[in-house]
Order: sequence, then structure tokens, then C-alpha cells
Amino acid sequence: MEVAKLTDVTRVYKIGEVETRALNGVSLTIESGEFTALVGPSGSGKTTLLQLIGCLDQPTSGRVVITGKETTNLNRNQRADLRKGTIGFVFQFFALIPTLTAYENVEMPLLLNGKTPAQRKQRVMELLDAVDMTSHSHHRPDQLSGGQQQRVAVARALSTSPKMILADEPTANLDTENGEQVMGIMKKLNDETGTTFVFATHDPRVIKYAKRIVTLQDGLIVADTKN
Repeated sequence: MEVAKLTDVTRVYKIGEVETRALNGVSLTIESGEFTALVGPSGSGKTTLLQLIGCLDQPTSGRVVITGKETTNLNRNQRADLRKGTIGFVFQFFALIPTLTAYENVEMPLLLNGKTPAQRKQRVMELLDAVDMTSHSHHRPDQLSGGQQQRVAVARALSTSPKMILADEPTANLDTENGEQVMGIMKKLNDETGTTFVFATHDPRVIKYAKRIVTLQDGLIVADTKN
């Protein structure tokens, strides 16, 4: 099943009289269950492509279809509603709420989705166990290492059972050991749950785990290979 389909997508940013073409006619299909890395040098368009897949941005031209729904003409609120039930995000800087514990950070999306206390507790504990963070459930982010924070971020991204997780440079702020641990956990979750993962990265630690590598350069896909 297709979870994302982009057809002849361009994205042009305009600041004053200066135009920058971040994407220049990209077509890409992501199937359910993929573990895919978008790779390329800085300025290649990989983060822009990830943002379009995540409905955080809209193309200048072309079509973006997420889980069968055309997103190109959706307004900001409609795109937010689509993201809420479909897409989870893992960011380079973790983006945890500093005043909340690990448990509460994972619980937050479930609160926003109206789940009952019993439903929230069961789901949060399942996910903290899956990322090996049960013993740190009552720790705030400033009491956790970078690797532990990123594991909590992965659990939070999975809390609403999204069809797809998007990760922008998920290991950029982690040392080698923690980067390997986080990637191993995400690969295990992909294998066990079938959740689709798409990464934007230039980190060889991420690329080696990917089942598919999509290489961008100057806003174009120049290679698409199985790993």
C-alpha cells in the first residue's frame, strides 16, 4: 500500500527578488513498511522533501498524496488533522517538553487525541518498554542523555500508531554508540510493527540501516537503490 506519493513536485522559495529551487520536479512513492533514507549534501532538497511528505509545507507545483488523500489544496488546519492520525515526527534536537517527564512526553499526543487514562497508561508503558526506557519514565529531559531523549522522542512519535514516522537527521546530535542504539531500536520497531520510517540524513550510521536509499542532488532524485 502506498503511504506517500509525490508526482512532479517542485518547491521554490522566494526571498525578495531571489528565488531558490529546493526541488525541481521530484516524483517518489513510499510503500507501507519501508525503512528509507533520503540522502544528499546540504542543499540537495532532502529536508524539503521530508517536509512535503509530512504536510509541514506545500509544493509550488505538483501533487502530494498521503495515505490516499490529496494534500496539495488542504489548508493548514486540514493538514494538521491529517498529520495527527497519520504521521509521527522525530527531530534532530529531540523537541521534548522540558518540564514533562519521559512518561508525560510520550503521553501528550494521546491526551490530545482524547484517549482514556487507562488507554494512555497501557500505550505509554508499551512504548517505553519497546525503547528500553521504562526505568527512566519519571525523568525529565534534563535528567536524560541525548540518546535517551531521542529514544523517548521515538516512543512519542509512535504513540498514536501512525502509519509513517519521519525523522530529520535523527542521529546528528548523538555520539556513535547512542546513534547506533537509536537506529537499532527504530529498525526493530519497523520490523516488528511494519511502521514506515523515512529519514533525511547524511549520517552513514543511518544509511547502513536503510532498506532503500534515495539520493538527491540539486533538487532532483539522482539515484534510488535497495540496500
